Amino acid sequence: MAIQVGEKAPDFELKDNHGRAVRLSDFRGRKNVVLLFYPFAFTGVCTGELCELRDNLPQFSDRDTELLAVSNDSIHTLRVFAEQENLDYPLLSDFWPHGNVSRAYGVFDEDKGCAVRGTFVIDKEGVVRWTVVNGLPDARDLNAYVKALDSL
Repeated sequence: MAIQVGEKAPDFELKDNHGRAVRLSDFRGRKNVVLLFYPFAFTGVCTGELCELRDNLPQFSDRDTELLAVSNDSIHTLRVFAEQENLDYPLLSDFWPHGNVSRAYGVFDEDKGCAVRGTFVIDKEGVVRWTVVNGLPDARDLNAYVKALDSL
C-alpha cells in the first residue's frame, strides 16, 4: 500500500544520473519536493511524462519545489536517457538494492520488477500532502501536481 497523505515521507539516499548522492532530507526546511516514481527510461509513456515535466520546470521552481524522478534503472541508463531527452532535473536510481525506495513508498510492482507511476507531493517539513498512484500504462496529469503545490 502506498504512503498516504499526512504521513511522514520515508527518507532515502539514492544516486542521481551523475552518480551524486541525493537525500530527501536534504530538502527538509528548504523546499517542497515532488517525488515521482516511473517504471523505466526510454519507454513511451515515461518519456512523454518526463519530457512534459522538463518543458514545465518553471512551474516547480517558481513554487519553491524540487522535482525528483525515481526509476529502477541503473545510473548509467539514466545518464544516457537524461542526455538524450535534455532532462535537467535529477533522475534517481533505485536499482540496488533493487526497488528498496519504491517498496518503502508502496509503489513497487513485484511481478513486473519495477515501480508503478506513483507521485508524492512532500512539504518542507517532510510530510506527504498529496499523492496519486497510476498503473503502468496510465500517464499522470501534470496540472494535478501544480494544483497540489498551490494548496501548500
